[in-house]
Amino acid sequence: MTDIGVEPYREITFDADGDADPAERTALTGVDATDLVLFAHGWNNTPDNARSLFRAFFAAFPAWVSGSAGVRLGYGGVIWPSIRFTDETIPNFPHAAAVTAPTGPGLDGATVAALKGFFPGQDAAIDRIAGHLEQRPDDEAAFTDFARLTRQLVTVPTTGPGTPGDLATEDGPGASPAILTDDILGLCQRFTAALADTGMAVRPGPPGPSFSIGGSLKHLWDGAKEVLRQTTYYEMKHRAGTVGQRGLGPLIGQLALARTDLRIHLVGHSQGARLVAFALKGLPGGARNVKSVTLLEGAFSHYTFAERLPEGLSGAGALSDAQGRVDGPVVSCYSHFDTALGVIYPVASALSGDYASALPGLDRRWWAIGHDGIQAVSPCTTLTLAEALRDGVPDSGCVSVDAAAVVKDGGPPSGAHSDICHPELARVVLAAGRIVAP
Repeated sequence: MTDIGVEPYREITFDADGDADPAERTALTGVDATDLVLFAHGWNNTPDNARSLFRAFFAAFPAWVSGSAGVRLGYGGVIWPSIRFTDETIPNFPHAAAVTAPTGPGLDGATVAALKGFFPGQDAAIDRIAGHLEQRPDDEAAFTDFARLTRQLVTVPTTGPGTPGDLATEDGPGASPAILTDDILGLCQRFTAALADTGMAVRPGPPGPSFSIGGSLKHLWDGAKEVLRQTTYYEMKHRAGTVGQRGLGPLIGQLALARTDLRIHLVGHSQGARLVAFALKGLPGGARNVKSVTLLEGAFSHYTFAERLPEGLSGAGALSDAQGRVDGPVVSCYSHFDTALGVIYPVASALSGDYASALPGLDRRWWAIGHDGIQAVSPCTTLTLAEALRDGVPDSGCVSVDAAAVVKDGGPPSGAHSDICHPELARVVLAAGRIVAP
């Protein structure tokens, strides 16, 4: 049994298609608990990385639960194939602190190995991508080759009813993300500018949206690395939706039948927040065992739960009816210190041909749910962290909690995106699940 410092603890491991380990399914069903907190990690390269995060996040729970009559709290870790570039720091996280971030746009060996594990069968393409980033050729043809190789890594989901993790539904019917379609030099320039906006040192280059004849392109390789990172996360975004809808949702439905007494509380960080949110879409009809959902710095659209998309976007959010499947609240904890979601994510999420400015971070349509909370849902309660800790959260519906009082540390380019291991956030999870009183 894995020791992460709390008991009882169980793991459930999914592959990229949402298939789970049968032995782990059985062990999860037999957990001795009245309430089970299932936590899905965001970007991590190995199960050991994920377990370190689980250990740090769950550490505060026992003290909060101590003395709660009739509560036997169980803990679960949802492990799924995701990736973290090793230059992304996680505050107060020993494994991440031990990593030395590369000084340039090149990829370190650990990140190259992680990419090859995440994209099996693409070793040659990844080696060539790494070569371009290391050599920084001042050649437009090299950027074109970089774009071709990077985009071939991505599995573009098909559209249509019932497509698991359908990104087109989230971004707009038939929409194409600019990161997969737009001119590569323009994308690299946008990301280079966005990186500078996060406080990250980048090499100076020619200002403005155009390139002078004979001008050097070498500075744009800083932005090219971010194009690779965000293209990788586009694939991870699709995978998280698939694992949630095809894997975790049906599993929770099975628990509803096998353990009618077990109350489930879903928690997810970053793309893991997307995973647990899409689990609601895969939850069988009639299953009412999910008692709360807490999204920590969720890396998906803030309009996902909207019945109607505003501001020139047609249709509804991909999970427009999902909050009704929870016998309790859906809580989004967000922070404006999260530059991964406030600056970089909007650039990656904007649609082809629909940039409002050189920095789509200025266009609120592309903001993430972990940047400003749940949007275009009525009613939706908005609270400060202090209010949530003092008074608790509503028993149902959508709730946004401004967690910037604690989610505030981290270096560029991600900022506070992974600064989630705080006792206060553990308390929000427990309050959302009515496990402890305010």
